Amino acid sequence: MSKLYVVGTPIGNLSDMSPRAVQTLSEVDFIAAEDTRVTLKLLNHFDIKKPMVSYYEHNKRERGEIICARILAGESCAIVTDAGMPCISDPGEDLIKLCEQKGITTVVIPGPSAVVSALAVSGLDTGRFCFEGFLSVNKKSRREHLESLKNESRTMIFYEAPHKLPTTLKDLYGFFGERKLSIVRELTKVHEEVIRTNTKYAAEVLADSGIKGEIVLVLEGKQQEEAEEYTLEQAVELAKKLIDSGSRLNDAAKEAAAVTGFKKNEIYKELV
Repeated sequence: MSKLYVVGTPIGNLSDMSPRAVQTLSEVDFIAAEDTRVTLKLLNHFDIKKPMVSYYEHNKRERGEIICARILAGESCAIVTDAGMPCISDPGEDLIKLCEQKGITTVVIPGPSAVVSALAVSGLDTGRFCFEGFLSVNKKSRREHLESLKNESRTMIFYEAPHKLPTTLKDLYGFFGERKLSIVRELTKVHEEVIRTNTKYAAEVLADSGIKGEIVLVLEGKQQEEAEEYTLEQAVELAKKLIDSGSRLNDAAKEAAAVTGFKKNEIYKELV
C-alpha cells in the first residue's frame, strides 16, 4: 500500500529545501498542494514535474476522500503547504486524521517551521511553549481565546497578518499587561527582523508603525510571583498571632510553616 508523505517546504529561502524533500517530491505519484500556483514555482525551481491536486480549507473534505482513494488504489502522495510544515495550523491536519481512519501510512519529511524558528530567536524562554495560531477576527471568540491564556505560564506563539497586527498588539497589552514580546517578521527572507520589545511599547508605538511581512509574535508567559521571604523570628510571630486567635500550638506551628517555608518543628521549638 502506498503512503502519504508530509513534506516541509521553505518559509522563504529556497536553500532551506532539504535533499530528502526534493527526492520525495520527485518520486511520489502526485502532490496535494494548498495553492498549486505557489507550489508550481517551487517545483520548477528544483526541476520537478509532477501532477498536482489542490487541497485547501474549503475543499478539504471532498478532496481528502479523493486523495485517500487514490492512495488506497496504490498511488503515493505528498502534501505540501505554501510555506513551512503542512498540517500545522493548516487543513492538512484533517487529511492526517482521514488517513488514520482509513489505515493509510503517513511519513513526515521535516522542514522549516516558522513557529520553532521564531521561538529560537525570540530571546524568551524556550523550555515550555504553546502555539496559539491566528487569533479570531470575531470579537467574542478573540476575547475568549485571550481570556483563556491570562494565567498561561508557558511562552505563547501567535501568527498574525500585517493588516491585523495593530489591533492584536493593543489587545495583547490590554489582556496581559506589560510583558516581554518578540515580533519576528519575514523569517529567512531578505528583510528578516526580530524586534525584542514589550507589550506596552508595542501597543503604544509599534502598532501604528506600519510593520509589514509574515509575522510571528512570541509572548512571555505569566511569571510566578516571587514568594515573600520570612525570617524564623517572623514565622514565630505569625504562629503566636494564630495562637492568640484561638489556634492550638501545634496547629499554629503547622500553618505558619506552610506560609513561611520553615519546618514546623523549628517554629514549634521556638514557641515552647
